[in-house]
Amino acid sequence: MKLDPRTKLFMILVVSLIVMMSATTPFLWAIRLSITLIPIVLLILEKKYASALRFLLAYSTALVLTFFFLSAESEGIVASLLIGYCGIVVQFMPALITAWYVVRTTKIGEFMSCMQKMHIPDGIAVSLAVVMRFFPTIKEEYSSINDAMRMRGVMLGGGNVLKMVEFRMIPLLFSCVNIGEELSAAAITRGLGGEVKRSSVVELKLGIADYILMTFLAAATVIFVVFKYFL
Repeated sequence: MKLDPRTKLFMILVVSLIVMMSATTPFLWAIRLSITLIPIVLLILEKKYASALRFLLAYSTALVLTFFFLSAESEGIVASLLIGYCGIVVQFMPALITAWYVVRTTKIGEFMSCMQKMHIPDGIAVSLAVVMRFFPTIKEEYSSINDAMRMRGVMLGGGNVLKMVEFRMIPLLFSCVNIGEELSAAAITRGLGGEVKRSSVVELKLGIADYILMTFLAAATVIFVVFKYFL
């Protein structure tokens, strides 16, 4: 399913808004769960099965543990810590899943064309474009560092926390600095942020799937707010 970047940004806004409001009834929880499942289903449609499965398992486990400890009225430090941790995961995981889907399925050209159509200032658009490429690149860089350490026999720091920091985190920090500079240079080379209006070969057009999804998200938001604050 090919979605317009504007639809994806609207989905991030709606999901973040709904998960920030607490669900107090089964009906509100049903709306919240249906909203959370949308980016997971979209990841499956994009054939990113591993990411969809990880997010689904993490969210489901945290949700089940939260309800279990709350219904059992568990007491103690361990139970309190687990309730707090699982509550944080349940609260922020939907927005994280949606943002991950948007970053992994949106090309920079599409994103910049979307920003131009929305009349977003170039300073903000370029910064967001660099950030979108920064985190996936950092993930790839960390995987490369981890593979190099494994080839050298350094597994989990060899049982030494200091070695873990020295052999993995320090190279990663230097890589972050270099990657940021390279992405900024690449953005300037492509003319991002120039005085002349940038053209794009990407033709963005809202399709039927975009209208259906945005209508559903808008309706879910209105229903959630009405049932929570006015009924």
